[in-house]
Amino acid sequence: MSRIHLETVDLRLLRMFMTIVEAGGFTAAQGELNLSLSTISTHFADLEGRLGVRLCRRGRSGFQLTAEGQAVYDELRRVFDTLERFGARVRGLRDRMTGTLSIGLVDNTLSDPQAPLERVFARFSDAAPEVSLTINTRPPNELLRDVIAGQLHLAVASFPRIVPGLSYQDLYQETNHFYAGQGHPLFALPDAAVDLDEVRRHWLVARSYWGARDLKIFAISAPHATVSDMEGAARLILSGRYLGYLPDHYAAPFVQAGRLRALLPRQLSYQAPFQVAFHADRTRSPAVDLFITLVREELGGPGAGA
Repeated sequence: MSRIHLETVDLRLLRMFMTIVEAGGFTAAQGELNLSLSTISTHFADLEGRLGVRLCRRGRSGFQLTAEGQAVYDELRRVFDTLERFGARVRGLRDRMTGTLSIGLVDNTLSDPQAPLERVFARFSDAAPEVSLTINTRPPNELLRDVIAGQLHLAVASFPRIVPGLSYQDLYQETNHFYAGQGHPLFALPDAAVDLDEVRRHWLVARSYWGARDLKIFAISAPHATVSDMEGAARLILSGRYLGYLPDHYAAPFVQAGRLRALLPRQLSYQAPFQVAFHADRTRSPAVDLFITLVREELGGPGAGA
């Protein structure tokens, strides 16, 4: 018998042979192979010719493997089982989550019950134990810059602007109130005695990353103080000399202690949308996709969307 060159045998023919054997014959295999009986016969004859052995007998007694056909089938079963294991290992290598995931966050969200990032980190670490995390806490405008530059894989914050090329997925709304600290002239006044004209006469704090948004409603040209983070704003407001915005969860302990008071909440309070931002065009790793999924599940709640 001439030497068989297996590299010339089409794997599809070998799979077809296995399907025919496992179905119990040519006719029974038609539906699974989605081929006509004549096409199956032609392919089967081609396979026998390439292998140089007769694989089956067909007749009134039905479909029967020859001894050689049974041996070929047994060998093929072992070969394809090995190929399936090989494919599973390759898929595992491809989907295996390793390396470093760089995440950007804004400061002072730990007190927000709507932002249980610790649950996200716990679930992520359990699912991807070989991935190292890098957490960077910066103002939201800097987070956007670093996501664009590729220094961060993603960022979670309330962002001051929409940047072309980035994707944003909504998570939750953070309530911000306008506060006066104990000792400020407006602290003890009832809301009925306070209006915008009265507020704009006092020193106001603005957050640098929000541009002029903190001041827009007050129609003043410049703030008396500018801060880059929430703690700086809180320190100034608690001094009793400045007025400014803080998230309600961050200010809550000081309100309960009688050190802060929200002014004109119906008029001055607003909702800041928190989102996860990532680069839309860059190929995302399984680790990035997993983290985004977990953030949406833990922080998004009903109604979160793209």
